[in-house]
Amino acid sequence: MNVSDIEKKYQQAYEVMSETAAKRMSDHCFTAMGYTSNLDVLCDFSVDRLNELLAQYIPDGDLMQMEVPKKVHTMEELLQTIVYFCTRGIGGEADIENTKLLEECFTAHYGMGGTAVQAALALAQIGCPSIVHLTDDSKEVCELLESSYVYTVSEKGELVHTDGIVQTQEQELHCIIQFKKGDVICLGDQKVEIPCSNRLILTKITVNEFVPFSKPYFKWVEENAEHVSSNVLSSFNALLDPTVLKEHLDIVERHVVKYREKNPEGIVFFEDAHFHDFSVRKLCLETISSYVDIISLNEEELKYTLKEMYDFDIDISDIVSCVEGAKYIREKFGIHKGVIIHTKDYSMYVGDKLKADIEKGLMYGNMLATAKAQNGSYGTKEQIAEVLTFGLSSKGVENYNKIITSKYAEEVTLVPSKYIDKPKYTIGLGDSFLGGVQMCF
Repeated sequence: MNVSDIEKKYQQAYEVMSETAAKRMSDHCFTAMGYTSNLDVLCDFSVDRLNELLAQYIPDGDLMQMEVPKKVHTMEELLQTIVYFCTRGIGGEADIENTKLLEECFTAHYGMGGTAVQAALALAQIGCPSIVHLTDDSKEVCELLESSYVYTVSEKGELVHTDGIVQTQEQELHCIIQFKKGDVICLGDQKVEIPCSNRLILTKITVNEFVPFSKPYFKWVEENAEHVSSNVLSSFNALLDPTVLKEHLDIVERHVVKYREKNPEGIVFFEDAHFHDFSVRKLCLETISSYVDIISLNEEELKYTLKEMYDFDIDISDIVSCVEGAKYIREKFGIHKGVIIHTKDYSMYVGDKLKADIEKGLMYGNMLATAKAQNGSYGTKEQIAEVLTFGLSSKGVENYNKIITSKYAEEVTLVPSKYIDKPKYTIGLGDSFLGGVQMCF
C-alpha cells in the first residue's frame, strides 16, 4: 500500500464516520469512560513572560541544570519545573502545593480535565455517545460536559446527562502550560530553543487523591454490558498511595469479570499516563494488565516503562525497536490482545488479530487528535474534513514502509498521522485519540 492508498483509506473512514456514530447512538451502543474528571486551568503561557520571571527570581540560574522538585512550593521551584520540561520539549506532570503561584505568572481560562471525559467530549462533537464516570462533579465540570451524547449514572442508578447531577465531591484544579517549538528561553547570556511543542500539567490533587468510585456507575455498566462495546480504564496515575491504588484495582478487576460475563466480546481498554510515583506505576501496570484486552500509551510512556522499570532500553526513533518494546510489555504483563502506541507521527497496534477494524479505529483516533491540535477545541465534522487535506507525517510513512517489509508485518497495524509541525494546542490530544479509537469496537 502506497501513500495514496493510505490517504484513500482515511477518506473512506471519514465518509462513514457520521453514519457509524449515528448507528451507535440508535443502537444504544456506548463506550464506558472511567474514571476521573476535573477542571483544567489553561494558562496563557508566554515565553517572554517566563524570561522576565527567570531574570527576576533566578538571575544566576543554569537553564540546563534546573530540576523538578517532588512538589512545587515556591516561585523558584515553579520556574525551574517549567524550564525543565520546555528545554527538553517533553510533556509531563508535576505536583504543586499552591496554584496561586501560576496566577502571578500567567492569565488563564477554564477547560475540561480528565482523560476519559475529554475522550467523551471528542466523541460527542461527532455525535458518538459515551458514559462517563465522574469524580469532580462540580457545576463547572458538569456544564462543560453537557451534551446530548454524554451520559453519566446518577446516585439513583439512572442513565442521565450531566445537567441531572447534584454535586457531591470537592472540585479539583489541574493547571496546564502549553509551550511551542521554536520559542527561545533566555537567562543572562544563556539561550535555549524549545525543541518540540508539548504541555506540562501542574496538579493540586484534592478529590482525585482518592478517586472516589461511583457504585451506581459500575452497577449500570455491569448490568447493561451488552450495550457497552468498550470499557475504558484510566487515570490511576492520580492515586499516590499504593494501598489505595490496590483497593481500586481490586474493585476494577471484579467489575471487569462481571462486565465480561454479560459481554464476552466487549473490549477492556487501559489508557496509560504519566505517574507521579515509580512504585505506584509499577504496581498499576503489573496488576491491571493481566485483565485488560488492550493497553494504550505514547512513546515517552513506552520508553520510561521499559527502561526505568525493566532495564529494557529501546530507541523510540526506531519503529522496529518500538514494536519489540510493545511485544515485551504484552508478554511480560500478560495483556490479552495487544498494545497501542500513539505519537504525533503515527499510531500502531501490536498484537492478535481483532474482530474490530483497528486500522479504521487508529485513523479515527489520529483524525480527532489532529483536529484538536489544529483548533484547540474538539473537532467538528467540518474541522476533521480539513484535517484530511493535511499531508501524512513523513516519519510516519517511513515507519509504515519499514513495518510492512519487516518480520512483524502480520502482527502490526500502523497508520501514519496527519501531520502538524507546530500544533496550536497540545492539551488532550492523546485523550481525543483515545476517543476516536473506541469507534471501531
